[in-house]
Order: sequence, then structure tokens, then C-alpha cells
Amino acid sequence: MSVLTLQLAGPLQAWGASARFARRTTEQAPTKSGVIGLLAAALGRQRTDDLSDLSALQFGVRIDQRGMPVRDFQTAHHFETGKSMPVSERFYLADAVFVAVVEGDGDLIDRLHLALLAPVFMPYLGRRSCPPSRPIELGVHHDQTLIQRLKEEDWRASPWHQRKVPEQMVLLETIVQDDGQDGPTDTLRDQPLSFDPRHRRYGMRGIRHGHVERPNPFARRPPTDHDPTAVLRGQ
Repeated sequence: MSVLTLQLAGPLQAWGASARFARRTTEQAPTKSGVIGLLAAALGRQRTDDLSDLSALQFGVRIDQRGMPVRDFQTAHHFETGKSMPVSERFYLADAVFVAVVEGDGDLIDRLHLALLAPVFMPYLGRRSCPPSRPIELGVHHDQTLIQRLKEEDWRASPWHQRKVPEQMVLLETIVQDDGQDGPTDTLRDQPLSFDPRHRRYGMRGIRHGHVERPNPFARRPPTDHDPTAVLRGQ
């Protein structure tokens, strides 16, 4: 198996899993359906195309910078009739940064990597109003697992955020797809089955929360050669 690592950073992100009607919420981290949609768009797939190969990918995400929740109000029109819809309440994450990893067959992973370098359709971070502010692809590794990549990928938080953290090691939350064989897991309805706008379908997916440690490049490190008695010797 191979892994493709993604960097998801932007002024606004929105990753809905259970939002309906006029109130559109966001999860705390990217959903599998949202990231698979991003990859399908990069490949140039239509919304009615088969998703089975992409849905079969294993998925995990690391929260490098949580961001702040933001609420907005929007208007929209019906997909088919063009009729004006009720004003909707929409929630976003501002200034968030995530590392996402998909794991699967090497040939598919390589095709996804090339697609991100020259996407057919513009990738966005959950909603069309949320463009990325950094390059999305962080490379392919053919000799690692999803868990290993989440443990070893550099901390991708913004430099201004890293400078605010004094610790030399930071604890980052991970949310990884899990089949439940090793114990109880949470569930999330974000397993994409169809993106057809006339009949979108999503299944349940098991997830497991964990943590990994990564070094902080901006940590305040104490001087290693400091001698507090040097002043007494006139040095």
C-alpha cells in the first residue's frame, strides 16, 4: 500500500457530515466525503461518476491548527428550478490547518498525486467558497502506512501559531478510519457513496481518536552553554 499526504489550509474551511436544510454546520476536522470530493474534482470526475475506488481508500487526518468557528448567513437557489431558497445559516473554521492522508493501491495514489499537481476542477476545502491558501499535495510515500505518515509529517501550523506555543513538542489530535476490530469506535456519516446532486448518499464510517507528538521548530530552547556563575569569575 501507498499513502498520499495532503495539506488543507485556508482562510475558511467547512466540512459538513450531518448538516441539513437551512443550518449547515461543520465538523472539527476534514471529513472523508469532503476530501474524496476534492480528489474526484482534481481527477475531473463528474458528480454522477462511480466513486467506489476512491471510497475504498483508507483515510486519516491530523489537526495541526484548530482554527476558530465562524457563522455566516447566505442565500441560494434551487439546483433545478432556480427558485430562491430560504436564508441559510452556515458555519466555517477560520485559519485552520490539517494534514490528511489517504492510503490505497500505489497506482491510484500516483494518479491522485498527479491530479493534484494539475487539477481538472478547482479544489476547495469543503465548500466552493473555501479555496486553499497553500499547495495541497505533500508527496507520496510507497513504503509507509497512514498511521506512520501522521506520526512523521512535519507540524504544518502557521508560523505565527507555532511561535505562540512555548513547548518543544506539541500534542496533535488524529482522527483515523477504523473498522472497530480492536475495540469501540465513534462513527461518522461521511463515507461517500454518491455525489449525484439529485440523490447524494453517504454511509457510516468508524473512526478512532488519538494523538501524536511533533517537534515545534519555533520553541524557546534554553541555552545549552549557559553558566550562571560566569559573572562571578569576570567572564
